[in-house]
Amino acid sequence: MNPNQPNTLPPTYFDDVYRANDDPWQFETSPYEREKYAATLAALPRPHYDRAFEIGCSLGVLTEQLAPRCGRLLAVDVAEAPLERARQRCAQLPQVEFQLMRVPEEFPQEQFDLILVSEVGYYWSPEDLARAAAQLLAALPSGGQLLLVHWTPPVHDYPLTGDEVHEFFLQKAEADGPLRHVHGQRQETYRLDLLEKR
Repeated sequence: MNPNQPNTLPPTYFDDVYRANDDPWQFETSPYEREKYAATLAALPRPHYDRAFEIGCSLGVLTEQLAPRCGRLLAVDVAEAPLERARQRCAQLPQVEFQLMRVPEEFPQEQFDLILVSEVGYYWSPEDLARAAAQLLAALPSGGQLLLVHWTPPVHDYPLTGDEVHEFFLQKAEADGPLRHVHGQRQETYRLDLLEKR
């Protein structure tokens, strides 16, 4: 946990970031992001998921690539500016629905066979990470999958690191936990873990 920033980053933080730069993390142009998206999609063992949920979709770059493997894909973000770009990007994909939503304060009341938490968990405080985890577990049926992908180096204004987020969920994959660890990989600056509801 970051003692200098223990609180969940508010929507206004992201509004300001997108006001300053319409692609602040270079999702559309970065070779790093391209490689990470390819690894993310390759980590999914099933060719098709009936109902998927992507938390923190931003500009919808990964959403667009994931959508062909989904019967329905709900993609949410806390900031309206990137959602507008995402809606335009995915306009020809009728199975994709975008919503302005702040997890864990808001959470869809439905079940998903895939939930993607990519580059978002470290924005939550430890308390909100625990709340979100409880919601995610409740939304996964037995056999439902949770894919985590996060940048691992510390960021001075993020409450958590990517490693802390992954270790929190991996504790739930111990012998008597509600999840099982399917596989994982660690690259130089990010890690990826796929878990499945028992």
